[in-house]
Amino acid sequence: MTSRDRIALFIDGANLHATARNLGFEIDYKRLLKEFNAQGILVRAYYYTAMIDDQEYSSLRPLVDWLDYNGFRVVTKPAKEFIDAAGRRKVKGNMDIELAIDALDMAPYLDRVVLFSGDGDFRSLVNALQRRGLRVTVISSIVTQPPMVADELRRQADEFIDLANLASRVGRDIAERSPRDRSPEGRSDERPRNLQSRYGIRQNGDEEVGP
Repeated sequence: MTSRDRIALFIDGANLHATARNLGFEIDYKRLLKEFNAQGILVRAYYYTAMIDDQEYSSLRPLVDWLDYNGFRVVTKPAKEFIDAAGRRKVKGNMDIELAIDALDMAPYLDRVVLFSGDGDFRSLVNALQRRGLRVTVISSIVTQPPMVADELRRQADEFIDLANLASRVGRDIAERSPRDRSPEGRSDERPRNLQSRYGIRQNGDEEVGP
């Protein structure tokens, strides 16, 4: 790995969010870009998430909008809602196929892929990228209980980095958020008005979103 490596980030948004939360911090996406820009030539940074389109407001929307305007390629699709056998409302939104296709399409233009996910389903993708001559770094965590990364994915990767070891460089403590931005479960109960306090990001000269 050299400072001239061509790098692309592939971020499984829901997986990264869950991992960081289990470690007690939130991702500062501006700092994350800075971290990997310093490691080589950052060709692309992809962020994948499913969203519920029929909601009047999604707590993801400010983050997705900021990412879209600030150096990330955001890939979204509608999440599917269903009722399970116990009568509970569930939301399903798998972005594995979209991420895998983009990674394989980008492979000829890269030296290194950084995958932010612990999903064992990506093992075949990592293997396919390695056969094309790329080095693959997987970022997740084994210090959580239970571990957030599948063992087969960690073994397949050329390099595994525990997200806990990046916290000081790409994260911010959840406790830094104001009480009004957090519900007891750690989820937003109302439309967030300040991107700086929620995500460590700032819009151009304007912290407020919405009316």
